[in-house]
Amino acid sequence: MGMHSFVKNIPRKLNNIYRTYSSQFVPKHQIVSDNDIKLLRNFIDNSQKILVLTGAGISTESGIPDYRSAEVGLYEKRNYKPIEHMQFCSSFKVRQRYWARNYIGWFNFSQCQPNATHFAIKNLEVNNKKVSTVVTQNVDNLHKKAGSKNVIELHGTAYRVICLSCKATYDRHYIQEKLKETNPNFEEITDMVRPDGDVEISVERLAEFTPPTCDVCKGILKPDIVFFGDNVPRSRVELVKKQLTDSDSLLILGSSVTVFSGYRIVLQALEEKKNIAIVNIGPTRADEHVSLKISARCGEILPLIC
Repeated sequence: MGMHSFVKNIPRKLNNIYRTYSSQFVPKHQIVSDNDIKLLRNFIDNSQKILVLTGAGISTESGIPDYRSAEVGLYEKRNYKPIEHMQFCSSFKVRQRYWARNYIGWFNFSQCQPNATHFAIKNLEVNNKKVSTVVTQNVDNLHKKAGSKNVIELHGTAYRVICLSCKATYDRHYIQEKLKETNPNFEEITDMVRPDGDVEISVERLAEFTPPTCDVCKGILKPDIVFFGDNVPRSRVELVKKQLTDSDSLLILGSSVTVFSGYRIVLQALEEKKNIAIVNIGPTRADEHVSLKISARCGEILPLIC
């Protein structure tokens, strides 16, 4: 079904099929307007090769909170600060705390499933041939679960673990089994899921936990994620730059582009005079630079178009 098969005045009740999501982490928002739908549809129709940049805001409907959304983001609710790269590398206690909490949070985090936004992006890429590349700031693997093909995980993935010494890599599910073996009596129950899989655990319990080490060299294991204070690998930055140059439009979904690794994509798009559109609940760092900004829930507007 082509893009122009969109049915005008679609009954709002049909959109209820897209409302099976965890509203706990979705910030307050207005119902999308018919004019917003028209504007975004025109943006997509008039684009030939779209680079899509996604942030934590598209995964809130899968039950994963973001960091900065008003009232529901982790910074807002719990004054939560993600772990920093140098802390992880230099402190055994920090690694112990991280891995214990990640171990407990992994089941819920890894069970999260793609939502309507992820599937709409996949349809725009695979079925409609509009999206050439998906660049995501998320580490939750949901784009790949949804079936997107050309995905660049800007900040890495929680599903892969790397040794900081010998660079051996491991599947995160394998590490989970190792952690079960070395920590057979470590059990906690949590309903919390964070963007990086982290959760809260008591200090007393943390001291009992044995973090994983590399099978090859016994070195420090770290999720293949760009922690705060670390840099996105240069090769990945260059790949994103090339993919954006080869595209004619940039569509930003669910990201405030506050972090520079995302904002510099906007700066490049502006320099290369790309068409830019943003769909995000709340303000973004790039609002004043773009001609089309829609304040809406991505999972509501995207399925109405694709």
